[in-house]
Amino acid sequence: MQIIISNNSKEPFYEQIYTQIKKHILSNELKAGQSLPSMRQLAKDLDISVITTKRAYEELEKNGFIYSVVGKGSFVSEQNNEMIRERKMKVIEEQLMAAIQNSKEIGINLSELNELLTMLYKEDA
Repeated sequence: MQIIISNNSKEPFYEQIYTQIKKHILSNELKAGQSLPSMRQLAKDLDISVITTKRAYEELEKNGFIYSVVGKGSFVSEQNNEMIRERKMKVIEEQLMAAIQNSKEIGINLSELNELLTMLYKEDA
């Protein structure tokens, strides 16, 4: 598992760690039951504070991506694909609502917005 911390990012270090580990889990690069580096080891590898890695791991655990066993370490949780899909759908809906609101504010109609969405969707494929 590779994690890259950027000093230029506006995102705090713990969020960068959280986001990258979450991505590795959702893409199945990290599989259920697989152990993560200890907080101390990750902090050492990234040359950051243990408090930072602890916060990232706590967020991952709080959101169900990992679980910790005292004295053993942190491990990737079994992922409920339906739950993940629901979470992602909710985020997509919120982002689309913002796009719709912005479109209405500048007078873009539904067909223009649909055309833009279709073009962007196909471009990324």
